[in-house]
Amino acid sequence: MTEAGTTPSNFISDIVAGDIERGTHGGRVQTRFPPEPNGFLHIGHAKAIVVDFGTAQDFGGTCYLRLDDTNPETEEEAFVDSIVGDIAWLGYEPAEVCHASDYFEQLYTWAEDFISRGLAYVDEQDSETISAGRGGYGKPGIESPFRDRSPEESLEIFRGMRAGKFPDGSRVLRARIDMQHENMQLRDPIMYRIRNMSHHRTGDTWAIYPTYDWAHGQSDAIEGVTHSICTLEFETHRPLYEWFLSHLELEQAPPKQIEFARLELTHTVTSKRRLARLVADGVVDGWDDARMPTLSGLRRRGYPAEAIRSFCREVGTTRTNSRHSIEALESYVRKVHNVRAQRRMAVLHPLRLVLDNWPSDADGNPVVEYFEVANNPEREEDGTRQVAFSGELWIEQEDFAEVPPPKYFRLSPGREVRLRGAYLVTATTVDKDDDGNVVTVHATYDPASKGGTAADGRKVKSTMHWVSAHHAVDGTAALYGRLFTAEAPGERTGEALDDLNPDSRELLTACRLEAALADATPGEVVQFERLGYFAVDPDQPGLFHRTVGLRDEWAAIQKRKG
Repeated sequence: MTEAGTTPSNFISDIVAGDIERGTHGGRVQTRFPPEPNGFLHIGHAKAIVVDFGTAQDFGGTCYLRLDDTNPETEEEAFVDSIVGDIAWLGYEPAEVCHASDYFEQLYTWAEDFISRGLAYVDEQDSETISAGRGGYGKPGIESPFRDRSPEESLEIFRGMRAGKFPDGSRVLRARIDMQHENMQLRDPIMYRIRNMSHHRTGDTWAIYPTYDWAHGQSDAIEGVTHSICTLEFETHRPLYEWFLSHLELEQAPPKQIEFARLELTHTVTSKRRLARLVADGVVDGWDDARMPTLSGLRRRGYPAEAIRSFCREVGTTRTNSRHSIEALESYVRKVHNVRAQRRMAVLHPLRLVLDNWPSDADGNPVVEYFEVANNPEREEDGTRQVAFSGELWIEQEDFAEVPPPKYFRLSPGREVRLRGAYLVTATTVDKDDDGNVVTVHATYDPASKGGTAADGRKVKSTMHWVSAHHAVDGTAALYGRLFTAEAPGERTGEALDDLNPDSRELLTACRLEAALADATPGEVVQFERLGYFAVDPDQPGLFHRTVGLRDEWAAIQKRKG
């Protein structure tokens, strides 16, 4: 596995190394991560962050965080705050935090210059007409009747647009390039739209806002970016990116745009539009719901930043789109927690177990014993803890069967099992409620088997976890299935949300937990023995989210392939 902070060699690093050797940007390397603040960052953004920041780190350069805040309709300061926080949590520190809105005045000045030079014009057609006029692949474009208006007239109208004299949608500024170009991006793209609405940073200063294509490359140039790394969907935008920059008088070499394949996972959707709909429709509890593929959701779920970084590096940086197994990511999560997480015992579906021959003290109270149990067998330095044991315990319902099926080795009448680190016990009888459900299992314990080993050396086939009933604390556990049932959501119907899993979360509110879990800190991840890794909710004490199970599904998948 690649060491933290380094990135495996890839075509991007080869390009950057070549530019350094040629002195293209004076030996400098400066990248940027430019998210739009219209939602929370997701796992796909994590890959971009690792590539953008990692490339800069590998070559001793810098990486900026630039918020692409050019659409006041969908952007919020809360999204900005979440983006800044997620990047810090992931382990990166931007050299600067900038906003596209920082450059609105410069972008406007350049737009006026384009108009004066005949490189842009104001179009008064509506959006539907403009879209239809662009034609399509193999279909010619139709030039706007406003395409040849004089620079003076376009400039006067453009200034009126800035002054708020016209309603939304009535006019746009378009670059004057080539309406017959085979690349649709170059068929007189829109540079500015009228949006008479307040911006979360600039307030009511502007009535017009630049498009992504006009703002992006120019913002790169203003900041001194050397390598503008983005995902493959922007490959067709690169000629436009370069066209805009080629018509500016820049003091240094223009940035170089490089595209790579975005990160896609099975059973996962990373479209912010669809994620926003899940939030708006109440399908999830918010952008940071533990089922969401957002970084804040994964953090709440208990995914460590280290595992996400390692996974993003190890899947590689290529120019070929592919979908990676979510089990592979979970494998990285499991590896980190296996080393770090403290072990605890918890019973999620409690069933009462009474040891009828357990001794009592002089006052008739059950004797309490304490067992030394390792906090984490993987790390001796984590030490041990004392776990209380008494004659009344909680065990998992599935660990008892009154009529055991074939190959069932857990507790059943007449069968002996080991209680983890404590004693060997044998079930005898049961108590049932009026509906015939088992509510209490009665058993006897072998006093000579303290520690879980029989004095005569006899063997048992099952070891079960437990919690002392008189020392347990109450808790709630959230168990998760896949948010989407299909490996490739939407592949069947064309709409990813058709594959939503209605049973993606199960809340268990009657859990019985080892007393030490009362001291678990918000965000801490612990291993519930035999059950999986669970994260303490940062906002709700006593709520534990199952991060991943103990079984390495990815390893099993790889073994089957082998």
